[in-house]
Amino acid sequence: MRTETPWSTLPARDHLLAGVGGAAGAPVLDVVVPVYNEEKDLEPCVLRLHEHLARTFPYAFRITVADNASTDRTPEVAERLARSLPGVRSFRLEEKGRGRALRTVWTHSDAPVLAYMDVDLSTDLNALLPLVAPLISGHSDLAIGSRLARSSRVVRGTKREFISRAYNIILRSSLAARFSDAQCGFKAIRREVAQRLLPMVEDTGWFFDTEMLVLAERAGLRIHEVPVDWVDDPDSTVHIVRTATDDLKGVWRVGRALAVGALPLDRLARPFGDDPRDRAIGGVPGGLARQLVGFCVVGALSTLFYLALYSLFRLGAGPQLANGAALLVSAVANTAANRRLTFGVRGRGGAVRHQAQGLVVFAIGLALTSGSLAALGAASGSPSHSTELAVLIAANLAATVLRFLLFRAWVFPDRERGNAVTGPEPAATFPGADPANHAPTPAVAPPFPAAHPANPVPEAAVPAPPAAETTHDLRNAR
Repeated sequence: MRTETPWSTLPARDHLLAGVGGAAGAPVLDVVVPVYNEEKDLEPCVLRLHEHLARTFPYAFRITVADNASTDRTPEVAERLARSLPGVRSFRLEEKGRGRALRTVWTHSDAPVLAYMDVDLSTDLNALLPLVAPLISGHSDLAIGSRLARSSRVVRGTKREFISRAYNIILRSSLAARFSDAQCGFKAIRREVAQRLLPMVEDTGWFFDTEMLVLAERAGLRIHEVPVDWVDDPDSTVHIVRTATDDLKGVWRVGRALAVGALPLDRLARPFGDDPRDRAIGGVPGGLARQLVGFCVVGALSTLFYLALYSLFRLGAGPQLANGAALLVSAVANTAANRRLTFGVRGRGGAVRHQAQGLVVFAIGLALTSGSLAALGAASGSPSHSTELAVLIAANLAATVLRFLLFRAWVFPDRERGNAVTGPEPAATFPGADPANHAPTPAVAPPFPAAHPANPVPEAAVPAPPAAETTHDLRNAR
């Protein structure tokens, strides 16, 4: 997994002004149409899309045809469209992959809102403005069209319907995804979000947008869903079996990375500074309510785990030995669960230190529970098993309160200040970063190579590419 995403937080979401774009500036919306051997469908698609945007879209727009290594006449058709239609440009990559094409075009686009749609235009274009409106207004970070929403109107065969719903069930059960339709070729994203999110997305094929959505959702970004009208394209060239196999491999890879904390999603988590949960409330430390809920859930589960272990160990050992062994095992599991779920610490950095501190907290709990058992034995001689459990529950409640306070103030203190605990700070800052805060200075994305003279980019909006940059470099960019 690539993790070279800048450490800096994203800016607050702002509503794009009505005067943005136009002849004197970059377009507000850049719609990418990724294609591979689509010489037949490309021209009617672009003509229809261009006519719709020119008639209904209130901001300046651009249509980018992203040809990923077509072997037919698709590049020629794209170049002809770029010459004849204002606001249309073509871009060619020498390697296949829809994800690679989207990543490359989005990375180098100067539009604040980026979208893509499939060349077959199965999705009704009337959903385009509702798709990008929440991104233009600053309300959302990503937007997707959904064929599985209740109000969507979809016409397609039984096989594709079954595959689509089964795939989304797999995503919900294995990756805890909450969005309804990962595969609809109708999505949009804000550029500043794409700049931070796309370097974390590894797939270059059809799983690209699913991986993007899963990571965005896990990072706490806001995803807007739009019900769409959708008619299946019977002539689609997508290889269903191969695509499904690749998607399942992607689900396994992403699920494993999330499970071991290999993805630095904390770099994106609640990044904008406009989250109402970040507002200071008198007398209530930030994040306390959420941490209490998480701690109580983990505590209840670990208590049940502890009692089950105690009952098991008690079959072959005395009460003190059984209590110590059960508390030790459950304490390690409790620290790991609270580290990830309650205090939001991901990654392996600092895990050993946290467990060592957790064992100190465990020792305090052991003293409380063992002391309670000793006092019970001295008071009643030979108490029943149910009495032992009742005393242990009471002692554990007292130990739990103390454990939460120690976890919050000592073991995981950074979360209280709103900082992610992800291990050691990087030794070096990113290029162009301010040494005081490690925040990279904003960079203007380079323009597309070989833009056609009929559709030039205004020099005031996008500076000329540096001499060292070549078309070949961008065409082979991943």
